[in-house]
Amino acid sequence: MIPPFEARIANPTLRRTAERLEVLQVNVGRRCNLACGHCHMESGPNRTELMTRKTMEHVLRVLRSWKFKTLDITGGAPEMTPNFQWLVEEGIKSGAHVMVRSNLVILNEPGYEHLPEFFAEHGVEVVASLPYYTERDCDRQRGSGTFRTVIAMLQKLNALGYGRDERLPLDLVYNPGGAFLPPNQAELEREYKTRLSADFDVIFNRLFAITNTPVGRFGDFLRRTGNFDRYRQRLHDAFNPAALEGMMCRFQLSAAWDGGLYDCDFNQAAKLPVKGPANIRDLGDVPEGREIAFGEHCYACTAGAGSSCGGATA
Repeated sequence: MIPPFEARIANPTLRRTAERLEVLQVNVGRRCNLACGHCHMESGPNRTELMTRKTMEHVLRVLRSWKFKTLDITGGAPEMTPNFQWLVEEGIKSGAHVMVRSNLVILNEPGYEHLPEFFAEHGVEVVASLPYYTERDCDRQRGSGTFRTVIAMLQKLNALGYGRDERLPLDLVYNPGGAFLPPNQAELEREYKTRLSADFDVIFNRLFAITNTPVGRFGDFLRRTGNFDRYRQRLHDAFNPAALEGMMCRFQLSAAWDGGLYDCDFNQAAKLPVKGPANIRDLGDVPEGREIAFGEHCYACTAGAGSSCGGATA
């Protein structure tokens, strides 16, 4: 039997958020032009959940009053949400560093082709999903033809200065293609840089190796293939106490498309809300620490080298 995750946290300080929260992560919607096999949010073209302008206004109020350093915009394909560009511009006006998590394929579709220039003009950090540096492995996770489109968009971003100009950071995200943990992040980053440079003349800044969490579409995949219990056990057996201190839930607040509040994007997928005000509209202007809500899926964030939206943590 796998013990409750909280039972593995001996230090009570690590059951609470840090005094200073650094990242406000905002999932602006579930609509996406892709339906990737590893997506914990089960996003796709037929999803209708999108953040309203009013909820975005609450997001910006909290961003300013709590003095978050970073506004981390994700989805779905966040670019498909109405008022997306307005949110980016207002976030920058607030003094926050703005990062957008993009599948890059969306930037090649009608109505979105101008966004690479928009990102560059506003100094937005782009975090791009690229499950692997080979076409077969990438397309298997994300759909036929996606790899070539992503490579072409990375080349365009490089031409705009991304990966070259320190003002324009370009990061990539690796997700395992099956029921296993990511390899060593530093070694994988070197491998990505070598192969992408040699094969496609593409450069980037950092690689984030993120462990797949057994929820959402990936959880369904594990059940279909008979790997769900084995994967849960694998995450538990790989528990690394050194990863506890760097867990992303200690330093961020996650807001859903409807304003619902969570300790992280994975808790959002697991429908595990924060222990406190349930919606961002209910937050006051003074930052509040809180106890973190944990679930069994949290073992994914402390397995091996640890995992967060920014990659390895230990």
